Amino acid sequence: MTFSIVARSTDGESWGVAVASKFLAVGAVVPAAVAGVGAIATQADANVAYKGLALSHLDEGATASVALQRLLEEDGGRDERQVGIVDVDGGAATHTGHACLDWAGGVTGVGYAIQGNILAGDFVVAAMQDVFESSDPDEPLARRLLAALAAGDDAGGDRRGRQSAALLVVKEGAGYSGGDDIAVDLRIDDHADPVTELSRLLDLNDLYLTASTPAEQVTINDELRAEVDEHLHRLGFDTLNDWAGTENYEMRVDAGGAWIDQQILERLRDAARESGR
Repeated sequence: MTFSIVARSTDGESWGVAVASKFLAVGAVVPAAVAGVGAIATQADANVAYKGLALSHLDEGATASVALQRLLEEDGGRDERQVGIVDVDGGAATHTGHACLDWAGGVTGVGYAIQGNILAGDFVVAAMQDVFESSDPDEPLARRLLAALAAGDDAGGDRRGRQSAALLVVKEGAGYSGGDDIAVDLRIDDHADPVTELSRLLDLNDLYLTASTPAEQVTINDELRAEVDEHLHRLGFDTLNDWAGTENYEMRVDAGGAWIDQQILERLRDAARESGR
């Protein structure tokens, strides 16, 4: 009923899971990940206890293969389970129980495990593997995972149809304002085209919940400051921080007023222009 990819980034700093299914709120069941430890997808007749158990085994130093072996040894329902695991070093393991509904199977490669059940065919997993392996290794892991998931969806995905999708990526200090390790945690719980909707939300996630890179930062010199102040006055704000906080752009402006994100600058200009109409 589900297809997923579990992976570690090439630089060894991020771990994540992308998953889609004809199942309500698949993100609440399948994925789990901890920065510096690894990631897991548990599906088919999902044993949600696998998530905590697997991450505990990995945290204690087990490889993905060893962690998977321990899960299966302790579970009498192993024949109905499907699991993908990636460890801290990028080692990967996948399992498809012989009682999982066709088509069901999985593959592993360096840094990833891909698996699915009740799929249109084995070509779904193959399409995901091709796209992930051919993607730019320097691209953010979330983008690579989503591209692979979309490839599987385009290839036929879950043969029963579409309903939900989720994307989870962890990286040390990557959370909101650096307060935790959750770089991306997006869920489409019930939608006619969940993978496409997930892509839309990832764009918004990057805008609102990630900090500007140096390449995106525009220095606010005297000339630009005068322009920004004029726009803020037109919109009824005293400071750039007041406006940015209201619009949830606080991670894309400098608190001291030294710079503003290029995209946010354009949004400020557009907002001021619209207010004058």
